[in-house]
Amino acid sequence: MQQTAERPSTAASSSLEIKANPITGQERVLTEGACALLQALCQEFAAEVDTLLARRKQRQQSIDAGALPDFLPDTQSIRDSDWKIRGIPKDLLDRRVEITGPVDRKMIINALNAGVKVFMADFEDSLAPSWEKLIQGQVNLQDAVRGEIEYTAPETGKHYQLCDDPAVLVARVRGLHLPEEHLLFNGKPIPGCLFDFSMYFFHNYRQLLAKGSGPYFYIPKLESHLEARWWAKVFAFVEERLCLQPGTIKCTCLIETLPAVFEMDEILYELRSNIVALNCGRWDYIFSYIKTLKNHADRVLPDRQQVGMDKPFLSAYSRLLIKTCHKRGALAMGGMAAFIPAKDPEVNAKVLERVRADKELEARNGHDGTWIAHPGLAQIALEIFDDYIGKERPNQLHITRDVDAPILAAELLAPCDGSRTEEGMRLNIRIALQYIEAWIGGNGCVPIYGLMEDAATAEISRTSIWQWIRHGKSLSNGKLVTKELFCNMLTEELAAVKKEVGEQRFTHGRFIQAASLLEEITTADELVDFLTLPGYRLLTA
Repeated sequence: MQQTAERPSTAASSSLEIKANPITGQERVLTEGACALLQALCQEFAAEVDTLLARRKQRQQSIDAGALPDFLPDTQSIRDSDWKIRGIPKDLLDRRVEITGPVDRKMIINALNAGVKVFMADFEDSLAPSWEKLIQGQVNLQDAVRGEIEYTAPETGKHYQLCDDPAVLVARVRGLHLPEEHLLFNGKPIPGCLFDFSMYFFHNYRQLLAKGSGPYFYIPKLESHLEARWWAKVFAFVEERLCLQPGTIKCTCLIETLPAVFEMDEILYELRSNIVALNCGRWDYIFSYIKTLKNHADRVLPDRQQVGMDKPFLSAYSRLLIKTCHKRGALAMGGMAAFIPAKDPEVNAKVLERVRADKELEARNGHDGTWIAHPGLAQIALEIFDDYIGKERPNQLHITRDVDAPILAAELLAPCDGSRTEEGMRLNIRIALQYIEAWIGGNGCVPIYGLMEDAATAEISRTSIWQWIRHGKSLSNGKLVTKELFCNMLTEELAAVKKEVGEQRFTHGRFIQAASLLEEITTADELVDFLTLPGYRLLTA
């Protein structure tokens, strides 16, 4: 990225500085009004993000020293008292199947046309946040909200446009930990989430409200109710500034970190004016389990492929989320089916069988809806949730799970059985290697070996190996997992990937840089919190 002082005349604030060359569409996004809102949000709330991130580190230090996460004694009264969220808009009451994906133009059209209830347009784990991708994504969503989005594929001439009844649009912003290096406020990079939120909200809230919907958001990576309180203040500030009724902005929070699962009641309470649902972000949750308990040798996970929702610690997480949400009048969303339909009928039958088992478990537990990553899975997911919910009901809020025994911290932290295999370790390396290569090249949503991978699954792949090295674990064949073993395997798997993708793709790609970054973060003495942070340096270089 070239650093430049140039910026459009519409962004006239002396405190907000754009550090990127102007690109097509920027004038539609960085308007005077949008930048004024962003500046006001940065002035009021940006500094507190540093405080919240510092608090994360302090809690992690305690866990690293031997403590285990638990429910908070100071907020027992919130968990025990009788209260409910403000309410759920009509167009968010039925969310039985949601599709997710990045904000690419063609993908937005296909997702909105997929026949599902909701499309989550993702500025987070499935987007590599280059300046061009961010601006184009905001422009694409403006066009989608206005019903004007169209796309013609240059290679085939095929034309894409919206159907008459598209899915409800929800935007996922970036997590608190991710900065936006292209925009400085008083000389410092702003929180990426404030950019994503303010640009989508400002340009679309009038049109969304006019057609009976509203400004809806997914909030990722929360680790505490204090972070939820920060978001509640952001929403209230914007609603008051724009003279909107309190609760106009609606959000769904992903419970995808281990600390957050112990504060679900409190998160719902802090955001009770705006929140409508919690979501089981299962892949990030597994990643967070590894990261949070990284120093606890008795809680090392096996091969990623063996860690399914039937494992006790994940089953407890799902059931507690449902019970908590329904007690408070909020929807409880299930997790992602990352499978991609296969062209081979026999292989595809096995894919659909696994998707069916996963979605039936979620529906049977009482989830109100689920996630898919590919339109080809919409029909089977809808059929399953139609069977369990019934077409006459919008959701399963009537399933309270009141008769369940209390779910204790020990269940949420239970060690996971399974084996660590050489095949699993090598697969982790190939997945992480290919995903990182794609991400630093600008693509955050990548089909790899029949799965739609995003940052969360790559995080599991590399942190699993780090944890095995950290605690001197052995593979099922007796090999001790060491830095040396990993580096040898990385060299071999890099050669295997080169053979898979071909000489030309490998030569013109960034696989060597990806391998270097993967080695750096996997062999580091201290676990790197997010691969997207060092990856961002390569993305913006």
